[in-house]
Amino acid sequence: MKMLYGRLPKDIPAVAWKVVLSEREILGRTPVIAKRLVGHVDNSSYPLIDVDIEATEVVPANAKGPVPILILFTRSALPAPAQPPAADLDKINNALRALLAQQDPSLKPVFEQYPAYAPIASQAVLGFGPPSAGDPPTIQQLVADGWGYVTLNPASIQADNGAGITRGIIGLVNRGQPRKPDDWGALRAWAWGAARTLDYLETDPAVDAKRVGIEGVSRYGKAALVTLAFEQRFYMGLIGSSGEGGAKLNRRNWGEAVESLTGGEYYWMAGNFMKYGAAQATFGSKNASDIPVDTHELIALCAPRLTFISYGIPEHGDAKWLDHQGSFMAAVAAQPVFRLLGAHDLGVTEDYRTALMPPVNTGMLDGQLAWRQHDGGHTDAPNIKYFIQWADTWMHSTTTNTH
Repeated sequence: MKMLYGRLPKDIPAVAWKVVLSEREILGRTPVIAKRLVGHVDNSSYPLIDVDIEATEVVPANAKGPVPILILFTRSALPAPAQPPAADLDKINNALRALLAQQDPSLKPVFEQYPAYAPIASQAVLGFGPPSAGDPPTIQQLVADGWGYVTLNPASIQADNGAGITRGIIGLVNRGQPRKPDDWGALRAWAWGAARTLDYLETDPAVDAKRVGIEGVSRYGKAALVTLAFEQRFYMGLIGSSGEGGAKLNRRNWGEAVESLTGGEYYWMAGNFMKYGAAQATFGSKNASDIPVDTHELIALCAPRLTFISYGIPEHGDAKWLDHQGSFMAAVAAQPVFRLLGAHDLGVTEDYRTALMPPVNTGMLDGQLAWRQHDGGHTDAPNIKYFIQWADTWMHSTTTNTH
């Protein structure tokens, strides 16, 4: 798998975490403690590149003990920043309007024309994708069930573009120079950042660091699967609509192809991966059939830990080229490793080449390897309640063997 996603360098700088803000908030109906975190990567070896990992940790304020955590690959933001009362906010805005008018007298007639305008408005609550009808947002469901979560900004670890390959953590390690063919790509860099976030969580007494999961959708679904596969301390993963480079079989010639990644999104993968999309080269023509490993082995690397593969439906925006069937085939093909390690699998007895996906909204949730296709679009929000219930069952089971 390292030939696809790249190897980690031997000497990656250390990360020093700092809590830059902590406050009590209300998320839904649950009191929470929210912390804004910054993980500064030691750049003393190359000061021209700064890498500051941005994350926000939220845990229920009234938890009776350490709580499980789900790290979500998404922008980092406080969920419901505490706001001054309306009267105090009016005082702030009145003072700010007076100060601005004093510094720039031309603003005075503007404020007079729009007397109700407030330079500082109330901040909106973070949402995280459309949930199923009637369901609260993902983060509200997590804290209401007694979980915590972390929003981790992948772009603060490594840019999601080819131009950024000489910046971010990859650029810092390479001192601003292009990477070598077997060096890591963005997917493994994001996974490394998630592991460093777990380092911090292991120091927090409010967190059950043995019950930390990783979540992502689309490209971040790929990153979540790579994280769970390579970073063995993670207990569980919710892998949303990940497609090529994620849960989809590489060698299945359907939908999103290997060439889609070797062309536009080559920076997600190791540089060596590009040769599998070469029509002409000194080593000849290569394609997906030349790759010596496939995605079912990536899923198998997650065994026997909790692995939930989630998809939506194309009719509501989950693109056909994600190859839902190919991802299901990969999950079925990974079953023997889960069984070998004493874990329950999907329970599919057919050959992966002939096994058909179950109907939409029919979950296969009896094992540590799970599958569910919901009737929503390109999101895993409609599956979050099933994921929480499924994970709770295994976390509270006395017979599970996930470590």
